[in-house]
Amino acid sequence: MIDIKTYAFDVIVAGAGPAGVAAALVSARQGMKTALIERYGCIGGGLTTMFVRPFLGGVGNPNIGTEIRQRIGEFTDFMTSLESAKCVLPIMLREAGVRVFLQTQVTGVRRKGAIIEAAMAHSRQGEIEFTAPIFIDATGDGDLAAYAGCEIAYGREKDGLVQPASIMFTIDGIDPEQKLLCHHEEDYRDLGDGREYLDLCHKACESGELPPSINIVRLYETGRQGERMVNATQFNHIRPLDPEHVFEAEYQLRQQIRQVVFFLKNNIPGFADIHVNGSSTTLGARESRRVIGDYILTGDDLIAGRKFEDAVVHNASFCIDIHNPDGAGQAETDGCPHLAQPYDIPYRSLRPLGVDNLLTAGRCISGDHRAHASYRVMNICMAMGQAAGAAASLAVKGGTGTRGVDIDELKQLTHTV
Repeated sequence: MIDIKTYAFDVIVAGAGPAGVAAALVSARQGMKTALIERYGCIGGGLTTMFVRPFLGGVGNPNIGTEIRQRIGEFTDFMTSLESAKCVLPIMLREAGVRVFLQTQVTGVRRKGAIIEAAMAHSRQGEIEFTAPIFIDATGDGDLAAYAGCEIAYGREKDGLVQPASIMFTIDGIDPEQKLLCHHEEDYRDLGDGREYLDLCHKACESGELPPSINIVRLYETGRQGERMVNATQFNHIRPLDPEHVFEAEYQLRQQIRQVVFFLKNNIPGFADIHVNGSSTTLGARESRRVIGDYILTGDDLIAGRKFEDAVVHNASFCIDIHNPDGAGQAETDGCPHLAQPYDIPYRSLRPLGVDNLLTAGRCISGDHRAHASYRVMNICMAMGQAAGAAASLAVKGGTGTRGVDIDELKQLTHTV
């Protein structure tokens, strides 16, 4: 029998996506002995393993995301931004003194009353027990919080469906003279031959040339001539916590890549010689668990641009981007995303109900289905990670739980004063 290894830290962060990396960096820079636990063999989450290249969303307060983007940019003279991220994020974590545990899956929690005493995880060496005064769940799926028995919301209110899953990929071989891009559902582009690109996508969906779940093929610049990142594949009715259903989604989405490529090759001038040169290594799930906290951020808050006294993310900005859970395109406002006003994210939304030493960061924070569709993007997630890391450090230094953190001090650290 392999003995259980035990590690003691000041702050434990589960999940090494953009939110988790930001949380771990800030915690460690505040002098905390910090561990970062990641189930995959690569740092970066959506930015790396899921192939999401655009840093979407805006944040009004200065945050560590700016530094992360700048450091990644320093390597892009000889790497793509995705490969640069794989290199830069470990450097930053090493510089900060974060202990990183890769290929380590959180499997459970030991809890006593309102306190998490330990997080259990499995690695190739066997079982590991992580103890700390403060834990941060940045898994995206709310794994740590779910194991702790926190209250969970899932899907949209009327039928429980979550946003569809996708696989992102890149293509090259595009004629350098073809400058076609398409960023969103209202990004109309004239193809120069009497056809409009989005109209062409809609007609291909109706005719069966594209799958019924795809009526827009988004094309983004990558910084390399003749190359585009493609955001198009869509698997509806996904159950992202069911491993067999995840495989079904993986299978279907890989087939959709072929259909999308053939559509582009056969219809778009300058795309005749394209081929796929890379794709995500894991399914891109937009939504799963949402951990209910002291405040539930709502879509109405976003549309009103609501401000909060305990704001830790200030003037977040991104549309309410609900990829249709039950069909193609957007789920609201006649197929176009509903615009939100710049809004705040309160510290209360990072504090799960009933647990005094756990914080959330990233897409699993406390919000409803509509609000989640805006704050789930990378720039906003990194700002939430910064807030969680800062709050964790204050809680440890003060010997308080997460609800004993001085809000004025926290706002100083998150630049939201």
